Amino acid sequence: MHKLTDIEWRPQPNVPFEWSAGSTIAIDFGTHMTRAGYTDTNGPNLVFPTLTGKYRERKSAGPGLAGATTVGYDNFIEPSTRLSARSPYDGALVSNWTVAEEVLDYTFAKLRVGSDGCVDNHIIMNELMSSPAAQRRNLQQVLFEGYGVRSVALGVDALFSYYANDGKTGLVLSVGNEATHIIPVIDGIAQRELTKRITWGGRTASAFLAQLLQLKYPTFPLKLSATQTTKILENHCYVSDGYKEELDGFLDMDGLEKRERVIQAPYIETVKAEKSAEELERIAERRKESGRRLQEQAAAKRAEKLAERENDLQYYRQQAQILEDLGDDRQGKREARRILDSEGFKDVKSMNKKIAELERTIRKSLNQDVEEEEVVPEFPLADVPDEELTPLQIKEKRHQRLLRANYEARIRAKEEKEAEKARIEEEKRKDEEWRITDLAGWVEDKREKRNAILARQKERAKMQKELRNRKSMASKMRMKNIASLAADTRATKRARPGAGIDDDPDDTFGADDQDWSIYNDIANQSDSEEEENERAALAELEANLLEFDDEFTEENLLESQTDWKSSLLHMFLHGPTEYNPESQEQQNQLHLNVERIRVPEVLFQPTIAGIDQAGVAEVCGDILTKRFPSETASVMLKDVFVTGGYSQVPNFDARLTAELRSLLPAGSPLQVRSAAHPETDAWMGMAKWSKTDDYKNSRVTRAMYEEMGPDYIKEHAFGNSSYL
Repeated sequence: MHKLTDIEWRPQPNVPFEWSAGSTIAIDFGTHMTRAGYTDTNGPNLVFPTLTGKYRERKSAGPGLAGATTVGYDNFIEPSTRLSARSPYDGALVSNWTVAEEVLDYTFAKLRVGSDGCVDNHIIMNELMSSPAAQRRNLQQVLFEGYGVRSVALGVDALFSYYANDGKTGLVLSVGNEATHIIPVIDGIAQRELTKRITWGGRTASAFLAQLLQLKYPTFPLKLSATQTTKILENHCYVSDGYKEELDGFLDMDGLEKRERVIQAPYIETVKAEKSAEELERIAERRKESGRRLQEQAAAKRAEKLAERENDLQYYRQQAQILEDLGDDRQGKREARRILDSEGFKDVKSMNKKIAELERTIRKSLNQDVEEEEVVPEFPLADVPDEELTPLQIKEKRHQRLLRANYEARIRAKEEKEAEKARIEEEKRKDEEWRITDLAGWVEDKREKRNAILARQKERAKMQKELRNRKSMASKMRMKNIASLAADTRATKRARPGAGIDDDPDDTFGADDQDWSIYNDIANQSDSEEEENERAALAELEANLLEFDDEFTEENLLESQTDWKSSLLHMFLHGPTEYNPESQEQQNQLHLNVERIRVPEVLFQPTIAGIDQAGVAEVCGDILTKRFPSETASVMLKDVFVTGGYSQVPNFDARLTAELRSLLPAGSPLQVRSAAHPETDAWMGMAKWSKTDDYKNSRVTRAMYEEMGPDYIKEHAFGNSSYL
């Protein structure tokens, strides 16, 4: 595990120097870092980020520092200045010349320039390859009119680096902070008209990495700064030897722990107060007591409900007996109608149906199974004519007929269950015959049924997720359905709440099976019985497929697919460890895996980042094979020179060599080398050039500037051409 780091304050290089009037100062004014110093020393005297900021708060700044300007590493001392730090560059061009002057003020002050009211020194500075005339004009105006320097010479940093490494003829590949340049050089002179630029460098790569991490962890608690992302890029990314092959197996469980990098961001851990053993024991006892009380209340409620149902059953039996005792004359029928209407029943059949329902419910409450063996009862008086019976026997006959009706209803229920059981057995037999005769069709049918169940489960989970969001369409439809039901005032008045919908001839709800879906629409949870049935059906289908389908393996099981160890998404987000959403440590972790090779790969495949340009290897191969004669190209092949800060990404040289060899003819004398010090060799090249006569003849003096104007330049081997 690695800590999330940021740029910290660091001291300047310990290179002794002393100011003298007329000496030469070399300034590598980069978009990322500035390196400055006297050319008669062994290295740059100043190295600092090209950033400025201001103290915003008096409390943090201290007395007299509020509003003071900070430059370079001083921006990273205080949080307020770290947040306000800004660069003079917008992309590869200087856009804020006020900030640029602050950086130059800091540079000359730290170099202890002792001249009064001006910088009485010669200046060598870098400029962008094919820099716009306005940039050069503004820079010379600042140096000559703002600082009063003696002379100015501008050159391309990549060419200075090549010169510092004794380059003569070759191909210079400069992978900078804002862009990558491929510059052919012949006899020390850059072939500017054949120079190519790819708009990708260290800063754009860092921004791309930040975008990938933001998409990967949209709810990450900490907002990564540009400098933090740059440190992640520098410390953990590398160029892959074979990008596609390595990417295909990067997220495999085996070895992922070694391939990925876990970045731990700082966080404040919330420590929960631990309870003592006595407190835990008291809590457990209270829970046990609460459970016991709930069980007692539930038992009492069940007993109360059972007693109520038994009273209802007895009451309805008495009413049924009264109806049996009534005669068939007009008065008896009128009395029977009055009793049925008062009880909310349409006819005697409805009452008998209610009695049967109550008996069935009571038996279930008493844990009596309808399938238990019953003694066949006898009803001797049920079929005897009334003329042959006494009045008491007639009453008993009516009672026996009622009991026989209940008994016959139970027998029909048993027969229906037996028929359903036989139907299921017949379906299993037919299914087995189908499997034997047409295995391929049988397997395809099982797959379709399994996919249908998975689709329903997925849709149900999606619906539940949408219902939790009160602004979602599903939630709005649910409220609309509830409002529609509440607004429906059509209802029948029944004497007793136990009357069913069958008793109301005007109420047709339920006649269509789709009517019942309204309850699924407004329910907060799906039907657990339906889910249970689906799970059982899915388990049976998967068991059949696992046994008879050669292409269906244990990895295809739903249980295996939902296991985090087999989840590609889990490996991508959380690596080869189980994720605990309650862990604050894991909530503040970044898992770098495919990003480690994806971001540097953009140099070779810019389309990964949406850039419609060729990669560095393709551009270099085009220059070496198509833009020069074979004799010149063969010489350039022997010195492919790589420089620039972003070129220090591990394995870049080896990958570039392999890519170029695949593009060049077999046996080509290809040699790829890197700058001895990619970050400082540009400054070292300036210092080396300042000791030559060519430099003295190539600088623009103050007198030339005053006579020719800010657009005048002198062409030399390391600078841009004049295109005025």
